[in-house]
Amino acid sequence: MSAAVANFDDVLAAAARIAPHACTTPVLRSRALDGLAGCRLAFKAEHLQRGGAFKFRGAGNAVWALPAAEASRGVTTHSSGNHGGALALAAAGRGIRCHVVVPADAVRSKLAAIAAYGAVVHRCASGIAAREAACAQVVEATGARMVHPYADAAVIAGQGTAALELLAAAGPLDAVVVPVGGGGLAAGTALALAACAPQCRLYLAEPSGAADAAASLARGELVPASAPDTVCDGLRAGLGGPGFGILRRQGAEVLLVDDADTVAAMRLLWQRMKQVVEPSAAIAFAAVLGARERFAGLRVGLVLSGGNVDLDALPWAA
Repeated sequence: MSAAVANFDDVLAAAARIAPHACTTPVLRSRALDGLAGCRLAFKAEHLQRGGAFKFRGAGNAVWALPAAEASRGVTTHSSGNHGGALALAAAGRGIRCHVVVPADAVRSKLAAIAAYGAVVHRCASGIAAREAACAQVVEATGARMVHPYADAAVIAGQGTAALELLAAAGPLDAVVVPVGGGGLAAGTALALAACAPQCRLYLAEPSGAADAAASLARGELVPASAPDTVCDGLRAGLGGPGFGILRRQGAEVLLVDDADTVAAMRLLWQRMKQVVEPSAAIAFAAVLGARERFAGLRVGLVLSGGNVDLDALPWAA
C-alpha cells in the first residue's frame, strides 16, 4: 500500500487488521477543563496506546499488512522516537527484524524505548536528508521494507483508526483538533471525518516554530520544513506530500501555537486530569485554549497523541 494514496476503505481495513493488537483507548472528559476552554471536550487518550502513542496504529497496520515473504526481510524506518518505538514493537509482535535510523537530537527516553523493543538502532546526523540517506543504506544492505513514519499509505490509514474510535465513543462532534508534524495522524483523521462526520471541522495544532504545514496549506503547495525550533520533538518533521494532498482536499485549518502555551497546557493536563502527556500531545489542548472564541460552546474532540515524556528533562524544570 505504500505507493498508493490512502482512502477511507483503507482506514476500515486497518481497523480490522490491528484490532487483535492495538488498544481501544478511552475518551476522557474533564468538567474543569471544559470550564477553562468554554466548550465540551472529548480527549482521545492515545498516550495510553501500546508503545505510549498513536503511532502503534499506523506501524502495526503496515507490519501486519505485509505478505509473509516481504515481512521475512524485516522493516526499517527513521524516527525521532515514537514511530520507531511503535514499529519495533509491532515487528516484535510479528517476529520480524526491525531497523530504526535515529537522529542525533532524539529524546533519550524514546531512544531507550526503541532499543528495549528489540530494534537495531542506527545513528545519523540530524535532518531529514541524513535520515533518508541512512535508511536507503539500511534497505540496500538488508532488503528490509521501508515503512515511512508519515508518508506511507498503510501508516496513514492506521492512524485514521483513532478518529473512528473517537467518533464512535464521543458522539456527534463539531470539531476535531489533532497535532500536525509529518501529517500521518492529521491525514488519517481527515479521511475518517470526511466519511463519517463531514460536518465536523478539522483543525491542526502546529508549533509556531515549525509552521511548514500552515505555510503549505496557505500557499496551496508543499513548503519544505526549515530548521524547526520547538519543544514538541514529535512535530519537527516536515509535512509529507500524501498528507498535504489529503488535508488540502479536506479543508483542514492550522492553528499555530507558541511553545510556552503548549507547556502551560501540558501542565494543566497533568494537574487537572492526572494524565502524563508529552508536549506534542498537549499542543492540541493549547490550540483550543488559544482560540476560545472559535470553539465557544462547541463539542470538540482532541487526540492526546502520546505520553513518552523524558522525565529527566521536563519542560518546566529549572
